[in-house]
Amino acid sequence: MIDINIIKENPKKIQEALKRKLYDVDFEQLLLWDKQRKELLVKTENNKAEQNRLSKSVPQVKKEGGDVNQIFAKVKQLSQENLQFEAQLKEIESKIFDFVSALPNIPDDDLLGGGKENNQPIKYYLEKPNFNFEIKDHVELCQSLGLIDFERGAKIAGRGSWVYTDKGALLEWALINFFISEHLKDNYKFILPPHTLNETSGFVAGQFPKFRNDVFWLEDTEPKRFLLPTAETALVNLHRKEILKENELPKKYFAYTPCYRKEAGSYRSEERGTIRGYQFNKVEMVQYTTPSTSDAAFEEMVKKAETLLQKLGLHYRVSKLAAGDISHSMARTYDIEIWIPSIGIYKEVSSVSNARDYQARRGEIRYKDEDGKIHFVNTLNGSGLATSRVFPALLEQLQQEDGSVKIPEVLQPFMGGIKELKPIK
Repeated sequence: MIDINIIKENPKKIQEALKRKLYDVDFEQLLLWDKQRKELLVKTENNKAEQNRLSKSVPQVKKEGGDVNQIFAKVKQLSQENLQFEAQLKEIESKIFDFVSALPNIPDDDLLGGGKENNQPIKYYLEKPNFNFEIKDHVELCQSLGLIDFERGAKIAGRGSWVYTDKGALLEWALINFFISEHLKDNYKFILPPHTLNETSGFVAGQFPKFRNDVFWLEDTEPKRFLLPTAETALVNLHRKEILKENELPKKYFAYTPCYRKEAGSYRSEERGTIRGYQFNKVEMVQYTTPSTSDAAFEEMVKKAETLLQKLGLHYRVSKLAAGDISHSMARTYDIEIWIPSIGIYKEVSSVSNARDYQARRGEIRYKDEDGKIHFVNTLNGSGLATSRVFPALLEQLQQEDGSVKIPEVLQPFMGGIKELKPIK
């Protein structure tokens, strides 16, 4: 969450920054609550000081033959007042917490305001594939090559689900294993987290309270649990309420998980097939860094996601997202977007984001520097990669006139040496 001290220092500046993120907020009520909180703290401390002074005076009053009952009555009165003040303080602090925790992260200063219309493509890799024959979309290719059974997926799970079959399952698993092997080479630590998480994990990641209804909740569980929408939600909670040592940073993790989302695709062509579903596979990267090294970590993670697509030989672009298009918890995001030839658009396969200290404040994730001072870490995340869009892009970009699809060389070892997918009879 946002440091309330930053808001108090310059509420107008933070208001304008959040407006660039398409979030309108008035801090007047928050600042009033903070003023009331300070006044109650002063009253409470003054009462405690007076109680201590009166209590210390009892022996002397007794020695002088004075009446101590009046002192005891006054101490009791002050104590009762403090109970009221503390109840009021608890209520106000709860209101402040709820207000601040609902605020989105502050976007970085260099981001354009507004939504998707202000996203900026900043890099392209390779030329768009040029075909001299009528191409098939990935749904047709999956059917003709026997890779995915959409009808049986819908039968056993409903619309927005599919079944990888035979070489389709091999290709999906090859992509996952390729991504894993590349992250291991770069000394990221491999994690297989649980797929059901507690409510606090969703809060720390910044998905709750705003996106509480976007996840699948498990019924009749205690504590209340939900299916993880991305491995980031688990990974950014690994060090919740911990104080790390500065020389432990950066911590670099990656995880493979299925991801579960309530909103699946529509029947629009750009969301057909595996483009958007209730469940998809993803390898996710997360880093914990110091504030001074998080920008370098961000660039490293963007490069890592790009390198995976480069080794697959696929055309993509990198887009710098406008403030209003980055997610609630993030201060900065670059999307790596892959070209889908049949629909003539780019679809995101990785969002690399820097949350700065937003998630760390929510999760009390800190580190101790060489001087013994405590600071909040920065957290970053990035897909490395989501397969449900790499899979169709690979099929469409690498399809051949005879209906076959070439397998990238880096995937062949994970597919038993298969170099080409051919139409089934």
